[in-house]
Amino acid sequence: MKITTYSVPYIIGEIKRFIRDDGPIKVSRSIKELSYKINEIQRQNINEKGEELNIQELAKKLNVEKEEIVVALEASRKLESIDEELYDEEGGGESRISRITANKDESSSIIDKICLKELISELETRERQIIILRYYKDKTQTEVAKTLGITQVQVSRIEKRILSEMRRKIA
Repeated sequence: MKITTYSVPYIIGEIKRFIRDDGPIKVSRSIKELSYKINEIQRQNINEKGEELNIQELAKKLNVEKEEIVVALEASRKLESIDEELYDEEGGGESRISRITANKDESSSIIDKICLKELISELETRERQIIILRYYKDKTQTEVAKTLGITQVQVSRIEKRILSEMRRKIA
């Protein structure tokens, strides 16, 4: 027997494995195959209907769990280095890590959010709705009034009272 009988299939297998398993993070073949199927279905749907399918539609079409779709999509995303240079409009560049750490006091921001969440949770239902609609959903006082079935003047008075009370509790 010749050595090529064994070596050629082995070498071809190794080449296929190298091509399939390339990338800085190793992902299972089944996840890669699912990712490929997702990309193909999305491409076909964009060509036919002009829009992408959502995760639920993909899961139904491929007969898999939604979580598997999410894992496959995340595994196929391009990796970005924390040291990669980012450029702004003026052409100046800096690394992601320097942007992340640039003079930000994250702890005070987190504490503020926790404090605000606690204050909002202490409000009565209608008061909480007003604050959420006004400051988290960016609704006008008139829009809030229509939603809650009260007048804009009532919304204004309630909002003013709530904010005054919240300021008093913070101070």
